[in-house]
Formats: sequence, structure tokens, C-alpha cells
Amino acid sequence: MLQEFSNLIQLQKHFNNELTCVQYLENLKWNGKPTCPKCGWEKIYHIPTRLKHPDLAGYKDFQCSNKECKKMFSTLTNSIFEGSKIQLQVWFAAMYLISAHKKGISSHQLAKDLGITQKSAWFVLHRVRASFAPKPIDQKILGLFAADETFIGGKNKNRHEDKKVDNSQGRSTKDKTPVFGIMQTGGIIRTTVIPNTTAVTLKPIMKSLVEKGSIIITDEWLGYNGLKKDYAHIRVNHKQGVYTSGAFSPNNVENFWSILKRGIYGIYHQVSPKHLHRYCYEFEYRFNLRKMQDAARFINTMKQTDGKRLTYKGLIAKPAQPEIMVDEDGVVIE
Repeated sequence: MLQEFSNLIQLQKHFNNELTCVQYLENLKWNGKPTCPKCGWEKIYHIPTRLKHPDLAGYKDFQCSNKECKKMFSTLTNSIFEGSKIQLQVWFAAMYLISAHKKGISSHQLAKDLGITQKSAWFVLHRVRASFAPKPIDQKILGLFAADETFIGGKNKNRHEDKKVDNSQGRSTKDKTPVFGIMQTGGIIRTTVIPNTTAVTLKPIMKSLVEKGSIIITDEWLGYNGLKKDYAHIRVNHKQGVYTSGAFSPNNVENFWSILKRGIYGIYHQVSPKHLHRYCYEFEYRFNLRKMQDAARFINTMKQTDGKRLTYKGLIAKPAQPEIMVDEDGVVIE
């Protein structure tokens, strides 16, 4: 059984050819009942596959029998694998490594491990990170939360003289990008890359996730002023050397920041602000599933591969442009 593997070698022994990989995705996606991704029609014709690989000789793709649709599609349609020339065996190994490495894995290292180019590894990493994006919550949560913000970027003292940025100390966003995190008791965190740390920015994020009447623990930052109108707000003043208030402390969020920063500075070294949100998705995903075994986390990761896919055009778009996502027909979603 797939659930019994406990390391990468066992995973590769199980998925030892492309046919096994495609059949696994097909079962995961439809459970034996293929459905048209465009119109939802359940009566499907089988047609010769357009997937080019010797292992897939004789495997069938699908075509919708709806006369108004007639869409041809494969198991990979509308997934993060669609349009990729990289073998699924390589993709599966990549997804295992990305979901298992606590502090991440660089595109250079992934390229060496999998025998692909660094450019391909970089694209694979970002496609997988995009699939880690948390789903919108159905309803706000009532409970105990800790909120905190951090800044991602190098320190002036570590820069060469000709690269130092004036007046960039402290909470300056001249050379650093702020990230906000809110964690529920039990260790489930949600992160958001933000333009600044003012109350106008922070409060709407908390109100979108946390039900009124909940307890929110923060530090003394002014951006949290006024929370008492909707929440039981407990402040811990770090400037006075206080880090807990009875049984309450925001240190669990700060623990996550330490993992995020060690990964960014130690593994990736430098992260572009326009891609930072996907790196946060990556660390947030692994952190929230940290109690899972690697095999279970891999299976959970595979279940998130279906849906919107990140195109290379969207990945390299200028920061002013939104991330480009496409539907099952390859049409850009506005």
C-alpha cells in the first residue's frame, strides 16, 4: 500500500513508471468515474492518449460526450502537471522532497537531486508552492489566537557600503517586506504578505479570520490598538522585557517566524518580494502539517494538485501585474 512507504526510496519503488503515476492521479481525481472538467458531464468517451511516454502506450485519454462540449482532456488537465514535459516520476519525487524538508530545498539542490535544469526546478518549486495556498475559510473561527508581524529582508550591517540603505533600520519597508501571521491555539497559522503594519492593514485580516469574542494575544505594537472593541485583547509588552502574560504568549507565532527566516536566509538566501507570498505558503503548509508523517503529508499534497495552475507567464510577470492563473481551457482567469 502507498501509505506504508516511509522514505523517498520506497516512494520511487512504488511509482516506478509513468503509468502507475497517471493511474494514481486518475483514481485520486475521479475515483474511477471521470468527469468533464468543463461542463461536468459524466458520460465520457475514451480516446488515444496525447501524453507522450513509452509507459503510456495503450493508455486512454477522455472526451466529453456532451454535444455542446466535446472537450478532450487527460488526467493532467487543470492540474499543476498540465503542460509540463517533466516526467511524473520526477514530479512526485519533487513533491515529496518539498513537503518533507522542514526548511525547504533550493532550486539548485532540487535540480541536482532530480537531474533536471535549475530553471525547471525553480518552476516546479513555484508551482508546488502555489498549490499550497490555503483555501478561503467557510466561516470565522472562535477561539484563542496569537498575532504578530515580521520583516523579511537583509540587515544593513551585513551589506557592503555601496549597498547600504539610508534610514532602513527598525520597521522600515524600504528594504524589507512585512509579513503578518495569526495562529490559533493548536498551532494552525495563516500568513499574509502586507504593504505595511498599520491598523488599517492588520485589523481587516484579523476580522476576516477570527470571530468576535475571541481572545487575541499581541505585542505592544500600535497597529493592534482598538482590538478590544471586538475581541478580548491581551498585550505582552516586549519593550519592557515581558514575554508572557500569565498563560498567554505570542511566542508560538515567533517560533514560526524563526523557521521561516532560517529557511529563507539559510536555504534560499534571497527571496524576491513578488514571490514572497508563495514562500510563506510553503512554510505555512509544512508547519501546519508538522505532526503528519512524510508519507501522509505527501498524499495530502497530491490531493491539492488539481485546480488552478500557475503558468510560467504568470510566474515571471512584473510585480505590478497580478499572478496569472488559468482555467481548464487555458483561458486566463481575470
